[in-house]
Amino acid sequence: MFIDYAQVRVKAGNGGDGCVSFRREKFVPKGGPDGGDGGRGGNIVAHGDENVNTLLDYRYNKLFKAENGKHGSGGKKAGASGADTVLRLPLGTEVFRLDSEKRIKIADITHHNERIVIARGGRGGKGNSNFATPTNQAPRHATPGKQTQEVELEFVLKLMADVGLVGFPNAGKSTLLSVLSAARPKIADYEFTTLEPMLGVVRVSDYQSFVMADIPGIIEGAHLGKGLGHQFLRHIQRTSVLLFLIDVSTPDHLSALRTLRAELYFYDAFMDKKPFLVVISKLDTVEETQRQPVLEQISALFRQTFKVEVMPISAVSQYNLEELKHRLYKLLKQQ
Repeated sequence: MFIDYAQVRVKAGNGGDGCVSFRREKFVPKGGPDGGDGGRGGNIVAHGDENVNTLLDYRYNKLFKAENGKHGSGGKKAGASGADTVLRLPLGTEVFRLDSEKRIKIADITHHNERIVIARGGRGGKGNSNFATPTNQAPRHATPGKQTQEVELEFVLKLMADVGLVGFPNAGKSTLLSVLSAARPKIADYEFTTLEPMLGVVRVSDYQSFVMADIPGIIEGAHLGKGLGHQFLRHIQRTSVLLFLIDVSTPDHLSALRTLRAELYFYDAFMDKKPFLVVISKLDTVEETQRQPVLEQISALFRQTFKVEVMPISAVSQYNLEELKHRLYKLLKQQ
């Protein structure tokens, strides 16, 4: 199951208490203070793991605790530090701390084996051996370890892909991904067949490939949260290149592109600056004798209005797919 959002509570370990102790040995009746320091509490650590691709482990486990530090003891023996608790997170996970009404970003996991401390363990207390002075050679006090508080965290996963497929529901995105890669998304002839993002590796040649993300269909008003828009749009933020798919049977192709780009812009203005390609999909649904005039008309409209060249494809007949892969790879290399 693909889970891209979770809320959890974490608690770093408390510090161990310092010890009040005096050295007592044969022939040394007044050996002085020898209380050891308490150990440090364990940290809560976020660890990037490329082998993890979902936040499912944090959907049902809501509380994660690190080990407390051990108390100090006599003989100036320091307590052991508490063990850290490591949260293995998929690459692309953002970590936010929820503090009353504030939401503060504290980590962004983007690399394999990246480790970030998101809740630090308490310091250990000082033993009484630290407080001996010429005027107070037998101090009878030590400091307690620092106590930690539970912290509310929010995990938000944004897929890390090179190319993001953008289009209205039932535009042919899943079919295209299944043909270009080994991914097997659900495909059916109705809207919102895809309800969760899907990644696929597209091989261009023996040593050239890129990752493509199939994002569930976007509808008008998605930037306001309509149709689970916020959950879908965030997965496009990290992509380097956008691939807009517009069904050849769409009544108004120009309006379709305007709407798609507007939804991305209103969600995150930076996405409007990403390089993109526009593809007219499902060419196989047009009568062969009508394809050329239909394509010429659509191409002229896009060239005149947006100054962009559209590319016709058919995932079913695999028309123009090799050219599409090479054009996308070329755009990625330029980035």
